[in-house]
Amino acid sequence: MEHELRAEYIDGRAAADPIAEIKTWHVVREDASTAMCGRELEPAAQVRSADDWATPGVPVCHSCGALYLREQP
Repeated sequence: MEHELRAEYIDGRAAADPIAEIKTWHVVREDASTAMCGRELEPAAQVRSADDWATPGVPVCHSCGALYLREQP
């Protein structure tokens, strides 16, 4: 199964907001907007590769990270 990281923004700002800052990254199944922890994320939110999971400076939701690890070989 393929995964990717999708952004959650500080103060609930929209992805289109030019001053939106990323609060945390959630793991989603590829092309989905529902995080593995159950949080609904904007379909337009920034996306990055799941390969960035566990990269220093990339804050990932703890719950999503634990569930993601269970799906990895």
